[in-house]
Amino acid sequence: MVRSITSLLIVAFSAATRTNAFVSPTMQQSPTRIPSSITHRNNGPLPSKDANMSEEERDAAMEKALKAMTAFSNKYVQNTNTYYCEDQSVPAVVIKGLAEHKVTLGTPLCPCRFYEDKEKEAKDGYWNCPCVPMRERHECHCMLFLTEDNDFAGTEQNISIDDVKKNCGF
Repeated sequence: MVRSITSLLIVAFSAATRTNAFVSPTMQQSPTRIPSSITHRNNGPLPSKDANMSEEERDAAMEKALKAMTAFSNKYVQNTNTYYCEDQSVPAVVIKGLAEHKVTLGTPLCPCRFYEDKEKEAKDGYWNCPCVPMRERHECHCMLFLTEDNDFAGTEQNISIDDVKKNCGF
């Protein structure tokens, strides 16, 4: 069951990353429900902090952001006495998404949500990691920070940068 949940999260996150939106089955049947202004940075006008970077500069920025988001996540897990999912690919994919947003938006906006305007949401800060629901109630929509009583919580409070890269194909 964990593998199927992981596969679902990876597929959903991959779709959200490619299209800048999570597309529900209902939306797949009616693509006009997705606002035309929402497109991925390589496919349209969405503002992006990395728009003027060369491929080498973007790769270096991603490497730096991936290290920073991994270190942040490890520290936050320990500070909040939460745990990573028993399937390490789940936190790896979420950390990669946070790093991607750090590079493209300048802030680690939650990668597991749909946003009509990512720039606005990033500036608002509500969904910047750790999001308000996590800070206030220890509820992590992304399954990055899991409380001990969560059925998917593992025993790990640390993930290495190498494990993040390996588990998310970086």
